[in-house]
Amino acid sequence: MKNIKKIYLAGGCFWGVEAYMKRINGVIDANSGYANGITENPTYEDVIYNGTGHAETVEVIYNSEKISLETLLKYYFRIIDPTSLNKQGNDKGTQYRTGIYYTDLEDKEIIEKEITLLQKNYPKKIMVEVTPLIRFDLAEDYHQDYLKKNPNGYCHIDLSKADNIIIDENKYTKLSDNELKSKLTEKQYKVTQLADTERAFNNEYWDFFESGIYVDVTTGEPLFSSKDKFNSQCGWPSFSKPIAPEVVNYHRDSSFNMERVEVVSRVGKAHLGHVFDDGPREFGGLRYCINSAAIEFIPLKNMEEKGYGYLKSIIEKK
Repeated sequence: MKNIKKIYLAGGCFWGVEAYMKRINGVIDANSGYANGITENPTYEDVIYNGTGHAETVEVIYNSEKISLETLLKYYFRIIDPTSLNKQGNDKGTQYRTGIYYTDLEDKEIIEKEITLLQKNYPKKIMVEVTPLIRFDLAEDYHQDYLKKNPNGYCHIDLSKADNIIIDENKYTKLSDNELKSKLTEKQYKVTQLADTERAFNNEYWDFFESGIYVDVTTGEPLFSSKDKFNSQCGWPSFSKPIAPEVVNYHRDSSFNMERVEVVSRVGKAHLGHVFDDGPREFGGLRYCINSAAIEFIPLKNMEEKGYGYLKSIIEKK
């Protein structure tokens, strides 16, 4: 199947990397092994003690229709120190180097682009090697699903980082102005493109509290969750935070002789509303005051069929 892809990731001890990758939506399987060494069929002892040149590596099999390589790499970068050479956590040695090994030449450009973006966040040089996969040998059976078999076993990474969902911006497209005029109602267009504001207490979602998510009406990109919605009595839908920090951007708004912070969708560049610091303190103190016309509600029961099934855990979490 064309959508079933593989990428090979070295990030220190493979026990934790394998367990982490298996928690990511869109990952079908992950297997621990040894990559790009000089010997065939190495044992764990060979890799540790005999200088075979292999890196402890995880073969990640994923569905590219559910998660892009770009997003998968962003998850990977969360759990490594990309500026460290031959060391991750407490583990030292060339077998613990970081690396991204590809089998599809088309992946090379994507990987290098993500490395370039990552470098902007670090003053020191990124030490993650990017090379074709020369060889990969599965590790011994006792290494596979090691942390599942040994829940208290050694792990140098925080597995819960996989639960902080990354929204894949590559799945969404900004429409042209003509396309927007055809797709949107007059009110939706005025709000999202001309920064208009709906009337308080006279809009679709201000007093609506069913379970589900709210997406950008112009692109379908997920923006907010019903779990973070609260009744602020302001007359517009109010949320304590976006579904993921990266899905919105902020601009200074000095219109109408006021100083406010405008909230804009990431991909669609649609005006959503404003964010204020008068929200519930127990939820972080922010109030995202959002126009109903800028968002579309996707009920929990419809999220799977609409392609948002990977976000259901956010809604269902108690």
